[in-house]
Amino acid sequence: MLSQKIGFIGSGQMARALAGGFVRAALVLPRQIFVSDPVAAATAAFREAVPDAQILAGNAAVAAAANVLFLAVKPQQMPAVLAELRSSLASSRLVVSIAAGVRLATLSAGLGERARLVRVMPNTPCLVGQSASGYSLGPGATADDALVVSQLLSAVGRAFPLDEKLLDAVTGLAGSGPAFVYLVIEALSDGGVRMGLPRDVALALAAQTVRGAAEMVLTTGDHPAVLKDRVASPGGTTIAGLQCLEAGSLRGTLMAAVEAATRRSQELAAGG
Repeated sequence: MLSQKIGFIGSGQMARALAGGFVRAALVLPRQIFVSDPVAAATAAFREAVPDAQILAGNAAVAAAANVLFLAVKPQQMPAVLAELRSSLASSRLVVSIAAGVRLATLSAGLGERARLVRVMPNTPCLVGQSASGYSLGPGATADDALVVSQLLSAVGRAFPLDEKLLDAVTGLAGSGPAFVYLVIEALSDGGVRMGLPRDVALALAAQTVRGAAEMVLTTGDHPAVLKDRVASPGGTTIAGLQCLEAGSLRGTLMAAVEAATRRSQELAAGG
């Protein structure tokens, strides 16, 4: 169990998912979690998700109470939050931002060069403990900081340390990727319905098939092409379906979708 006290400025869905994951993984006790949010309904939802978490009145109070401070606010709210914290934030605090598109340089300019910063790009499956995250350390962050962040993020999925320049690609792949996969699940389900399956059965079969295939990749360590070839027997049903997917450029379309989402992340980070 970690000794650190964890603070959240902002108590939205992602903050609730992270805090709940930390508690379920027994990394911290609920009373080690502090949170502030101007929206009463949001803090009520946080307390429901993490009973016994401490709701404090104001961001400065959370910053004073916590050793690790998560900035879980919308990007457009970040300048005001940084300005509020700059004069009161102790250099002993580790600050972790999960705000999309807010670069380490922006955080450093807002909080001061001595701030210990980590920027994280999680994704929404964090809500069910299956997040795929990338994170980058600021120049002031230490090896111990990296270890703490890795432990926390690993409690809600898998996390990968990366150069900050690659976080836009993480956004394009892991951040936007769940929506792409949902579309695939929906399409597979519709195919099943077209072939006569009941809607609820088709959807469950499609979702479970995607889950099982993903688990095969992660568990076996085999390349997806190898696993695909094991399913596609000569002259069989699978190779017939794969031919249709190749003719429809599914592979190229998904690659283009990740590229488009990455480019848009870069534009947003640049203020576009």
